[in-house]
Amino acid sequence: MKAIRVRRFGGPEVLVAEEVAEPSPGPGEILVRVGAAGVNPVDTYKRAGVYAELPGLPYTPGGDAGGVVVAVGASPAAEAGDATDSPAAGAPNAAGAPVWSPAPGDRVYTSGSLTGTYAELAVCRTEDVHPLPDELSFAQGAAVGTPAVTAFRALFQRGRARPGESVLVHGGSGAVGLAAVQLAVAGDLNVLATAGSAEGRALVLEHGATVAFDHHDPGHLDAVRERTDGRGVDLVVEVLANANLGRDLPALAPRGRVVVVGSRGRVEIDPRDLMDREATILAMRLPNARPEELAAARAGVQVALESGRLRPVVGRELPLAAAAEAHRLVIEGPALGKLVLVP
Repeated sequence: MKAIRVRRFGGPEVLVAEEVAEPSPGPGEILVRVGAAGVNPVDTYKRAGVYAELPGLPYTPGGDAGGVVVAVGASPAAEAGDATDSPAAGAPNAAGAPVWSPAPGDRVYTSGSLTGTYAELAVCRTEDVHPLPDELSFAQGAAVGTPAVTAFRALFQRGRARPGESVLVHGGSGAVGLAAVQLAVAGDLNVLATAGSAEGRALVLEHGATVAFDHHDPGHLDAVRERTDGRGVDLVVEVLANANLGRDLPALAPRGRVVVVGSRGRVEIDPRDLMDREATILAMRLPNARPEELAAARAGVQVALESGRLRPVVGRELPLAAAAEAHRLVIEGPALGKLVLVP
């Protein structure tokens, strides 16, 4: 099968298309035929060798995908000879809700992969495979895993957003930003957003933001305060802290919060901006989520998908062989929805 391989850390040019052996699922694993693979900024940090936890070389990048289940590995219990004690597919769990069990032919999206999703086939843990609603394309499925779970966790787990509060979503036209806008609207928040282009600002308004600001405008955070009658916003979802954090703090309401979900460098802040408002800076990274937090976030995203309140936006599709170009584009922007690779 075709897959993108990284044999040394470096620039986008280290992403090379190769023919590799087809993987097979082991116990507790699912083999997925990839219809589209999501490209995330974290993929570029790992490829460059600057992420906190790096994969062993060589490797295939990617954890997000939309596709179809090809095969299901044996359950760990069955592999150990305890099949009589394992729950049947579709059996209720302890809370009485049916347990979804992937089967060959199911349309799914992934939120993690053992072998990488920049490929025609990918092996994933069973818990990282989720049902994809029929009305969503594989490309939209590839836009769910990392972006939507990041947005949900930033808003509701770290940010503790409550109905009626105001939230400013920086980079609202990107994949994480659009998910945050849609999930915040679904949570009855007053959503303000920023975007770097007229098309991006129109996009966030289309998806429920009440107002959109040009983040290239040096005075846009003054405009945020004016829009909130001088009070400021209760919550900021910050996707580029090195550029914005120092200016976010004066735009906060009393006891406001900033949740940092992305940064590409250092930043200087004035602690008095925090003290005057008794404000809080929080941060998050998906690998740091506890299992129960991750499960809750994924469940919240699934509910939003199935209710139609979350509709991933795909801005561009590129062939798998164009992975290097995709890595350049996802960093250089401008972002208009999700960038995906199609095998």
